[in-house]
Amino acid sequence: MQNITGLNPKQHWRRLATTAVMFAILTAVVAQQPWKFQLHCPEEKIDLHLDLYEESIEVPGLEAFGPMNGYLDGNIYGVWYVVGFDIKDDKNATITIANDLGSEDQKLTLTQNSDSTYQLKFLGYNAVKRAQGKKLVKIPSELKMIRKK
Repeated sequence: MQNITGLNPKQHWRRLATTAVMFAILTAVVAQQPWKFQLHCPEEKIDLHLDLYEESIEVPGLEAFGPMNGYLDGNIYGVWYVVGFDIKDDKNATITIANDLGSEDQKLTLTQNSDSTYQLKFLGYNAVKRAQGKKLVKIPSELKMIRKK
């Protein structure tokens, strides 16, 4: 006996099972992208938007350059966009960001902590600053960040 798909019941169930397995695999692969998220530092009011798998993020003010891998913004001077990265493993990555003028760059490490927070640490001289009154002042060289919902 055949159904409307033109397959007998055994073929029909085999096709359904194969489709279900493929869907489960696809869902698992998508879920295993630990470097695609938005982070927020509540103390400093700074956000980090990342997708280290593809250039899919529009950077505010830099839309003419097309999608990028991410950016840092919030209570800082300007927008800093991702220009390079090295994923060490599921919990550690090194990222290079540049300011929106392209005149300065900054290397940082991002580490996932055991409590599901992230530690962002600027390496070397910290070029990222914020406006305070009429002055530009450095932000802390380490930030504790949480996933944004």
